[in-house]
Amino acid sequence: MHATPEIPLTVTMLIGAVLLLVSVFASKAGSRFGVPSLLLFLVVGMLFGSDGLGIPFDNAAAAQAIGTVALCVILFSGGFETKFREIRPVLAPGVVLATVGVLMTALLTGGFIWLVSDLLFGWGLTGVHLSFLESLLMGSVMSSTDSASVFSILRSKKQGLRENLRPLLELESGSNDPMAYILTVILLGVLGDGGAPDWWMAVGRFAMQMAVGATAGYVLGRLIVWTINRINLHNTSLYGILLLAMAFIVFGLTDTLRGNGYLAVYIAGLVAGNKKIVLKKPLTHFLDGFTWLFQIIMFLSLGLLVSPRMLFTPGTAIMGIVVGLFMIVVARPATVFACMAPFRKFTLRARGYVSWVGLRGAVPIIFATYPLVAVADGFSPEVASLIFNAVFFITILSLVIQGSTVSPMASWMGLSKELPVDNFGVDLPDKIKSALSEIEVGAEFLSHGSRLGDISLPGGTLVVMVKRGDEFFVPTGVTVLRLGDKLLVLTDNDAQLKKDLKKLGIDR
Repeated sequence: MHATPEIPLTVTMLIGAVLLLVSVFASKAGSRFGVPSLLLFLVVGMLFGSDGLGIPFDNAAAAQAIGTVALCVILFSGGFETKFREIRPVLAPGVVLATVGVLMTALLTGGFIWLVSDLLFGWGLTGVHLSFLESLLMGSVMSSTDSASVFSILRSKKQGLRENLRPLLELESGSNDPMAYILTVILLGVLGDGGAPDWWMAVGRFAMQMAVGATAGYVLGRLIVWTINRINLHNTSLYGILLLAMAFIVFGLTDTLRGNGYLAVYIAGLVAGNKKIVLKKPLTHFLDGFTWLFQIIMFLSLGLLVSPRMLFTPGTAIMGIVVGLFMIVVARPATVFACMAPFRKFTLRARGYVSWVGLRGAVPIIFATYPLVAVADGFSPEVASLIFNAVFFITILSLVIQGSTVSPMASWMGLSKELPVDNFGVDLPDKIKSALSEIEVGAEFLSHGSRLGDISLPGGTLVVMVKRGDEFFVPTGVTVLRLGDKLLVLTDNDAQLKKDLKKLGIDR
């Protein structure tokens, strides 16, 4: 690798701002055509890179560091916005997919890569013949589904899924990185030493990383809740900074204790997000904004790092297409159906959909930078380059084929469902015991009269606002309600309100 020329700070700032601006506009354009935003961020990075407009960036270690920081934010935010009551029913299959599933994917994909590499080398399409361990390394790099892609696509598309599939997919993608990381690091170490893999050591290391990561995530997540609820900052803007700082502390401290930081930040976010915490809604918005910022920066840096000339050489492209399709059509379905076989509550359609949403994204590319960084320690640069470029190609293929069909596939398989919409965006502090509810006016609701005063509501209940179309107004007792009106209701008796509304045909 050659030295990157120094660029003045002002020019760097200008280039960075332009990249962010173009990425935002690209995301808006892509949403109209169902193209995943993350794919467009990668493409923008490639267009502005050394083979495009000429921005020099070939520092794999820097891209790896950016990816690590970004994943901390993405995983913590993903856990923070996940309701534990939703993942509790899918905890067992999620854990099996995140551990056994990753190992199966690595073995199946690694074995197939070994065969493909042998054929391509024999035909003279690549100058590198991957050994079985090198093939297994590449399979391990791609063995986990990508949390950034899964969280981003499911949530940006507001995709509701039946059979608890959404929490299952998010749980799997948020917790399966440790297994892929350990497999990658162990195989890199074995290839660097030139010895045979010590699988018992690998099992012990995995168990320790998972145990320390899970324990640290839970304990530090409770500490985050305790700190934020008691610190009583006068400037509420500082709460978001405090939350972000503590998320990074969770990762750094866990990693120092030889645990898995990725698992720890996800669990810490899950713990913090499921406890009563001050300013939860503003903190959620703060994390959403930072998550998108870091996703853009991460995918841009990875796009800048790759060279399209190397990406689309015949050998790399053929390996990327063949291995990518094998993962989509064979490895992922075989893994999912085997891992979910003991869990009878999932239908065949549900298992098929989980098989389809095996998205690859930033995490495999970041793990693919590990061999590039290991070149300095004697790892083969040709093998490292082939692994990185092929993984990058497969990621693009996965985002194009699977990422752009998440919603259509759910509808086609009859698994899509409508998510409740927050029409008013209003939240109450935890210290206020009253509850806010949103109600849509239906025909049965108006059966005793159309005026608000005709509706029988329990004591301590008040309709504080009405949304009609795009208009909002405060009602009075003589306000005439219409079908489709959305009501914002404040009540001190939530249980009784639910009973009364059920009599009026409203069960949600």
